[in-house]
Amino acid sequence: MVFGQDIGIDLGTATILVYVKGKGIVLREPSVVAIDKNTNEVLAVGQEARKMLGRTPGNIIALRPLKDGVISDYTITEKMLKYFINKVCGKFIFSPRIMICVPSRITEVEKKAVIDAANHAGARKVYLIEEPIAAAIGAGIDIGKPYGSMIVDIGGGTADIAVISLGGSVKSTSLKVAGDKFDEAIIRYIKKNRSIVIGERTAEDIKIKVGCMYPKTVTERMSVKGRDLISGLPVEFEVTSEEIQEALQECADKIIEGVHSVLEETPPELSADISERGIYITGGGGLIYGLDKLIEEKTGIPVMIAEDAQSCVAIGTGKALNHIELLETGNAVKIKKF
Repeated sequence: MVFGQDIGIDLGTATILVYVKGKGIVLREPSVVAIDKNTNEVLAVGQEARKMLGRTPGNIIALRPLKDGVISDYTITEKMLKYFINKVCGKFIFSPRIMICVPSRITEVEKKAVIDAANHAGARKVYLIEEPIAAAIGAGIDIGKPYGSMIVDIGGGTADIAVISLGGSVKSTSLKVAGDKFDEAIIRYIKKNRSIVIGERTAEDIKIKVGCMYPKTVTERMSVKGRDLISGLPVEFEVTSEEIQEALQECADKIIEGVHSVLEETPPELSADISERGIYITGGGGLIYGLDKLIEEKTGIPVMIAEDAQSCVAIGTGKALNHIELLETGNAVKIKKF
């Protein structure tokens, strides 16, 4: 029986990570829910539900209740949060305090949806922290100092780009171009160029294994299966890293454009700091081969991929829990309490 734990949640479009104060990351599961359409009953959550994507009969749907970094299905998100909170906390006398990370350009309506969902799922208090700030903390950057740090956090739904100084975002942007859009671009490319339809999970596998945004020294190949649009029959074919680079070109251009736009609006003193300290990439989407090389080539600024990039936001959200008491009085790290 637990007496009101402090929990940090990276409420990702593709993956949910839960950090418990004093324990670290205790849960990492896909943000997928399977429900029975006839009864609205939740049949599976997380990894079990992900296995059902694209493989369900008519009465069952497996869906992602978060889209582009925000809640698209409030009721299902609430049920999913409740499931994960109960899984982590078990039985508790006092409800947990929960800190949730949100995209930097989230609207007030979208914020309220996150807060309400967490409250109804069993939170005692809910705090919000911007994703780039959480990512910076998780990457080991001391965000309280008076110098500029640039974070490019690419998750499943959004790419958050921000310049951080003295505990807050000086300039930021949030692009709806991230891991999910990479998958969609691969599906579109193969459909257009090969007349073959592939599923989301296959596209994700291609992205992870041969995906790139910068030419690889050796062309990599991968054998995958799909459905031929002309014959309607299953077909096995080969894709190369060069093809996937071409498929992801538009996504890469948008991310570079976002980095440029934030740099252009950054005060000169902070620009000098970034030029000296470099740009940090965090998030699972940022691990795609060559993105760091591409940003470095286009900006002339050194680029580093943070250690354990996929977990940075969750780790940072969890670390920020240590300062809740301070933040309730002197809001130094742009955390909002509700």
